Amino acid sequence: MGNTNPASSYFCAVVKFPGLSYNVFMETQNEFVSHILELLKPLGPVNSKAMFGGVGVYLNDLMFGLVIEDTFYLKADETNRPDFEARGLKAFSSYRQGSVFSLPYYEVPQTATDNSETLCRWAEKAYNASVRSAQTKDKKKRERRAPERQ
Repeated sequence: MGNTNPASSYFCAVVKFPGLSYNVFMETQNEFVSHILELLKPLGPVNSKAMFGGVGVYLNDLMFGLVIEDTFYLKADETNRPDFEARGLKAFSSYRQGSVFSLPYYEVPQTATDNSETLCRWAEKAYNASVRSAQTKDKKKRERRAPERQ
């Protein structure tokens, strides 16, 4: 399978079943992802990684964005979620094993995907939400490791 789109890259996964083995090529970046990364350049070294049927968008090793089917979602928490909700933007959700699951990522406004300055303002808030989330997780890890005091 040749890669004819210069804005795309592929990774190969080997799928094995009893008696069968074949390669599956999956696209990890498309023109939409490349466009988003280009708009986000003012934030710093933003990169993307393939994950569960989509693409994660990272800054400083923290995921703050998610692209699924050419829709860009940004991380939300109690601090920036009201900005998304006030505009009627939807949270990412999917069906798995007969039930709905959602992630704390919301669609960006359509106009933001055409304007670097606007998208970067939204993305900076999402990145800050990722930082807060990482700090909370680190604190919980430290609390679990701390010996009990008597």
